[in-house]
Amino acid sequence: MADILVTLGTWNWLIFGVLLMGLELLAPGVFMFWLGLSAFLVGLLSFVVTPAWQLQLLLFAAFAVAAVPLWRRIARQKPGSNPNPFLNRRSDALVGRVCTLEKPIVDGEGIVRIDDTVWRVAGPDTPAGSRVKIVHADGASLTVAAV
Repeated sequence: MADILVTLGTWNWLIFGVLLMGLELLAPGVFMFWLGLSAFLVGLLSFVVTPAWQLQLLLFAAFAVAAVPLWRRIARQKPGSNPNPFLNRRSDALVGRVCTLEKPIVDGEGIVRIDDTVWRVAGPDTPAGSRVKIVHADGASLTVAAV
């Protein structure tokens, strides 16, 4: 075992890094990628400086330990970058939209057609054909106000 550690070289680290990054493709979770990147960095550093095997292992451990908080910081930096913020909340996307009543609002309830969907609406009594603005969405029920 000691002979293997003594012969740790640049190419061994580079190959180990590529193998770990390749394992990430088989078992995604982003963890193996950072270990592979750490090994790859030790390999690249070994091209410039030829450190002892003990220092190589310490560098690998240090890079691996530093990679986890770095990844968490990068992953948390973009909390509002969702390309479709209304996914699974379709009714919330309708707030602010103006549409025409299909059936009148009587006793606070009516029907409006938006695109290819019929929605139940609540609001002040309003005749059919009137333009209304959606002011609130709660599940499959919309609250409207006259425009």
